[in-house]
Amino acid sequence: MSLLPKCYTGSLPLLENIMKVVNPQKCIVFFDFDNTIATCDVFDSMLPVFSRDNLWVKLEKEWETGKIGSHKCLKDQVRGMSITKPELDHYLSGIKLDPYFNRLVRTLSAKKIKTIVLSDNFDYILRRILRNHGISNLKVYSNKLNFKSQALVPVFPHRNKNCNICAHCKTKNLLANVSRDSIIIYIGDGRSDICPSKYADIVFAKDSLLKHFKSKRLTCFSYKSLEDVYDYFKRSLV
Repeated sequence: MSLLPKCYTGSLPLLENIMKVVNPQKCIVFFDFDNTIATCDVFDSMLPVFSRDNLWVKLEKEWETGKIGSHKCLKDQVRGMSITKPELDHYLSGIKLDPYFNRLVRTLSAKKIKTIVLSDNFDYILRRILRNHGISNLKVYSNKLNFKSQALVPVFPHRNKNCNICAHCKTKNLLANVSRDSIIIYIGDGRSDICPSKYADIVFAKDSLLKHFKSKRLTCFSYKSLEDVYDYFKRSLV
């Protein structure tokens, strides 16, 4: 059961009052990666740079209209790329993180709050970017990439074969990491965050995830950047 009243937006003071009556160590914070931790959608930004042709554009449009799910979209887009590991490493060195993410992770760690990243992107991309920014100890669930000559080979170990929406079933990995008394906090922005965020007690949302919550009149707190989320935790976890 949600800790929040049934409304689609709220105030941070209300959220702070809720946190005062729960044990912070029972909280588990789940982050999306692209456009949440990273300041862009990393994989999408790679497509016009490394794709051999424009098939990725057609696939993206079919995904946006719901004609295909992200499993088929990502699988075919990856196969349409020509890129070596050194080229990928060089490209990823230029990817920026939200400047408040490191501070937020340190704040949560100081209070022994479990932090997990759930992404429909790929493990090598995420871990390389995080390491580039001095972050190496976060638990990350995502799709996987293997390398073969100048090709990337996608693998989808967390796919729910009964669902055609996402390549990585974030819900499955969220539920695998919580218990009945966990306080689940979810921070995201996109379509792949809609399903797992249903299980959260507190949701921070922006972009298409926020639009979904508003359209369904579900509870969430809007944020523009992780500075908003950091300020909330800094005030609440004193």
